[in-house]
Amino acid sequence: MNFRQPLMMAALIAAPAFAQQEMPTVWTTHLDHKIQFTGTGDSAGISYAASDKEISIFDNATGKVIWTKAYKDIAPKLRKIDDLIPFWESNCIFLFDRKMGKDQMAVVNLQDGSSLWSTDAYQNITEDNVMYIKERDGFAIATKEGLHFVKARTGEETWSTAGFKGAAGRYKYLPDGNIVLVNFLPDGLSALFAGFKSQIAKVNMDNGSIMWESTYVGRPERKVLTREYLYSIDIVMDRDMLRINGVQVFDLNTGAKLWSAAFDFTPDRVVGRPGGAVKWGVYGAVAAPIIVGDDYYILDCESRKSQYLKKYDRRDGKLLWTSPEIPDAKAIPNMYVVDDQVILQIGGQVETQAMIKHVDRGADGGTTVTYESRIEYVNVKPCGVKVFSTVDGSMSWESERFKKGITNLFPSDGKLYVCSGKSLYSIDIAAHKDLYEIPLGDDNIGLAEIILPYKDKVAVVGEKGVSTHALIDGKLVNSGKYKSSHLNASVGNIVLMETDKQDVASFDLETCKFMTYDARRDALNFLTNDGQYVYVYEKKDVTKVKTF
Repeated sequence: MNFRQPLMMAALIAAPAFAQQEMPTVWTTHLDHKIQFTGTGDSAGISYAASDKEISIFDNATGKVIWTKAYKDIAPKLRKIDDLIPFWESNCIFLFDRKMGKDQMAVVNLQDGSSLWSTDAYQNITEDNVMYIKERDGFAIATKEGLHFVKARTGEETWSTAGFKGAAGRYKYLPDGNIVLVNFLPDGLSALFAGFKSQIAKVNMDNGSIMWESTYVGRPERKVLTREYLYSIDIVMDRDMLRINGVQVFDLNTGAKLWSAAFDFTPDRVVGRPGGAVKWGVYGAVAAPIIVGDDYYILDCESRKSQYLKKYDRRDGKLLWTSPEIPDAKAIPNMYVVDDQVILQIGGQVETQAMIKHVDRGADGGTTVTYESRIEYVNVKPCGVKVFSTVDGSMSWESERFKKGITNLFPSDGKLYVCSGKSLYSIDIAAHKDLYEIPLGDDNIGLAEIILPYKDKVAVVGEKGVSTHALIDGKLVNSGKYKSSHLNASVGNIVLMETDKQDVASFDLETCKFMTYDARRDALNFLTNDGQYVYVYEKKDVTKVKTF
């Protein structure tokens, strides 16, 4: 594109002020096949990139391809695959060729690509209904017939039980060699598990017998893209504490429910499902329970129009108090207990994850199917801040200031830091006194989308960059303007921003300086757990770049 001379001069003059360094490339590996499936084994030291006909495993440190194989050379009955699931802890990967009731499944050694075993005995298997139990080096596979346990390296089925219905969720391995296991109903598989009922059970790992079972309230979930669990099982003395939309406590020896403060809540309707989404989830719409000593603070969101904050004695489940009604809150993403106050954030940012299917029709009439992974933070209204007494649950104070908008909040050293999107506030929690209000226009990063605590600063992630402000007085410390983008991930001092075209920028919160990588559209980006590197998967290339 040609520009007139004055515009060229303006660009040259502006270049030193806005030019940004590119992230240093550690290595780039070109593959002989396209990349449709990816998996970064951050802790495993190896990763994979695959098409529907071939797969390559490469070394994370050097990018060197360890092996590449066509699926037909791994397992004779595979020609192409429709899905694959890595199990890094077991050092193997599941390959699936789906054939309408005659699915072929092969399990492959990640280190050398050798076939460990293959079968067509298990149908309609997805990543949701197979789980690795590392203590027994085997897989719990859920089918419509029941739960099956097979050895990881041989595929030998050691037992099956029809007494456990649905997919196997989180488990707790017990000292006696058995497990406490929670079932769940994966999206899209409701027809597979006809007659499903919510079930928590103790399972004998030697023969699959159900030693006891009980029912729970709620819907156990994993995030659809990042796969984090949204519930937990804790063993405290002889009690099994299941945290799903509240708390449910069972006797570990008998399965009897001792007490419960749980509710059914479906967050999907908080934010509308995007068109073409084959996987979809809304997360962080209800804050997790908080334990302080023997006190349990739990949000009761059983009704969509009325919510309550409740305090329980966690030893016996006695309800100590119920707060006044919190009406019409579609989301309560954050809850904190500071001294004798419980702080609730009403509305604001919630996380959404979606796998979106795109079907493009070419000039020749053929179609191309691609899948987009999308993680976004969506602002839910109505908004506000409410604070309650830990003593009796009465309202201590609430702020009208944030009714028009709030991103999120966090406490630090007796103060509450809140962002409205346009301004940053500090509030003395005990005195309910505004300490400062700092407009964010001078940050030059667009509307704020989320704030993060970082050392003695508040990091503000905006629509077009990142800035930091001093906690003590709110003064702007540093700011870095990028371009229209959203938060991809944050680890330590690194914030990774990503555009809708999959370009990325890594910000250092110490300085708000950033480095960029211009990726091809539809690339997949993965920030490592230490925040030092980004893996970029594009077309047939895998590139590892350093964030700084």
